[in-house]
Amino acid sequence: MHDYLIEMLVCPACHGGLVWEVAERQGNTIVSGTAECPDCGARYPVQEGIGVFLTPDLPRQDLWEEVESRLSTYLREHPDIERQLLETPLKELAPADQFFRSMILDERSEFAKAREAADTARAGLYTREYMECSERQIEFALQLLAADTAPVVDLASGMGHFMERMARRLNRPIVATDFSPRVLRRDRRRFSFLGLEDRISLLALDARRTPFRHGAVHTMTTYQGLLNIREPGELLRELRRVVSGTLVVLTFFFPEEDAANGALIHELGLTQMAYREPALRQFREAGWTIQVAASWKGLARPTPPSVLLEGAGIDALPAAETTLEWCVLEAH
Repeated sequence: MHDYLIEMLVCPACHGGLVWEVAERQGNTIVSGTAECPDCGARYPVQEGIGVFLTPDLPRQDLWEEVESRLSTYLREHPDIERQLLETPLKELAPADQFFRSMILDERSEFAKAREAADTARAGLYTREYMECSERQIEFALQLLAADTAPVVDLASGMGHFMERMARRLNRPIVATDFSPRVLRRDRRRFSFLGLEDRISLLALDARRTPFRHGAVHTMTTYQGLLNIREPGELLRELRRVVSGTLVVLTFFFPEEDAANGALIHELGLTQMAYREPALRQFREAGWTIQVAASWKGLARPTPPSVLLEGAGIDALPAAETTLEWCVLEAH
């Protein structure tokens, strides 16, 4: 993490000020150290350049950790399947298996091969309209963000696709965040491989209880980071506390009349963020002034399952063919 963040950070548990001990530094980057809160005694480490500001009291479901752990365990138990995933010519694999191959390669830091497999998989997993709408959404957001030079904090950065696009296009410091330190460690290795490590800081945090001072974040973004939030009120109020400028949300919405997908959305408890009007209402109730800055509609189909890994799939939604609305939301 870059040292400019010190002025932006407080204890996520009690919002007390932090006392820093920096053990290792490379230029303006803190590689290792500790931040301690004198008010409540909590300690937060910086490890491998990643500031870890997670409080122990909030339950979290790390889906990336679960998927990768299950995949790694399965492949250890079935080395023949691993050989097929890695040694079969890429274009002969099913799209889902191409994606799983990219995950294995990414975990092994074979980033060029992982990117090739992921790009090939994406073309088979998603419709042309899905891909076009997603690209338009990203391009619009990048243009929206280009006018300022203040740091951008990205929420739920995950695999870092949007982070990479921002780092390459914007003249702004970027902060990648996720509550999975494992994902952030891999992102750090990938950003280093891409020559972008000097542009991006990494923080492990829970968006329901962030380590930012009141109003410390001028611009926050999230790329599909709110789709799986079951009870968004607490999270949106916390973001309202720390964002003094603009929150830019890249997301998509399902048609409310879509009964086929609606049953699963209801079962998963995602009704508040999966539909346009309920989602906007959640933002307003949390104190935001929000508008749909841009939107596009396109056909989406269920992603095809794996052939090699029985029962394995990529996305739970959509469960049936539908027309999604890709939106860029701008909140203040």
